[in-house]
Amino acid sequence: MDRQLISHLAHRDHPIAAPVSGAHVTRLLRRARLPEGARILDLGCGEAAWTLRALALYEDATADGVDISTEALKAAEEHADAQGVWERVRLHERPAAGFPVAERYDLVLCVGATHAFGGLAATAAHVRRYLGPNGLALIGEGFWEREPTPEALARLGAEPSEFLDLPGTVAAAESAGFDTVYAYTSDLSEWDDYEWSWTGTLLRWANEHPGPDADAARAAAREHRDSWLHGYRGVLGFVTLLLQRTD
Repeated sequence: MDRQLISHLAHRDHPIAAPVSGAHVTRLLRRARLPEGARILDLGCGEAAWTLRALALYEDATADGVDISTEALKAAEEHADAQGVWERVRLHERPAAGFPVAERYDLVLCVGATHAFGGLAATAAHVRRYLGPNGLALIGEGFWEREPTPEALARLGAEPSEFLDLPGTVAAAESAGFDTVYAYTSDLSEWDDYEWSWTGTLLRWANEHPGPDADAARAAAREHRDSWLHGYRGVLGFVTLLLQRTD
């Protein structure tokens, strides 16, 4: 079963594809205090949950969303239509790292998608190219809440260097020419809500759609749940940084 389809199915009940509650997504977007007629870019937008919430908050803003998942972008288009903002968003099915720098944006989002650019520092450097002076970015990234155990690393398929601690994460983002003007660190309840939703929604889909795809979905859900419960729960954190470009 295609990885993108598994991700799409697993996020059906939690379209914010990160361990961040809807209330805190809104809080972060409000803190951006975007100007009139703001332009927004979401790299790795998934179902565009962050983008659509931004368009609801800033009623004269327009946005571009970029993702490689056909299923996620189709869902994003349906949500935009249902919310009456489809005329203010353009969706692009292509790798985020290859999206052209054709215009300047007031806010660039990249939440939980830094792997597409080769890590946090590389992501921040890439994002900065789309911003004018004093432009803003929201970048969401994992970090080690505590020293990862060998089991956690094995379950994640990660090396200790794959993530930093929180101070190191902030420093890596700022190294590309940013100041951190606000941040939100997800708590354990947000992680639990996200992970139970991811695994439970996928298992429910498998139960309701018997067949080979159901077997693959069930296996993916159980493997993911085991990795979380027996590996990185309480070890891997997540922070969303509101960054302002410095010049």
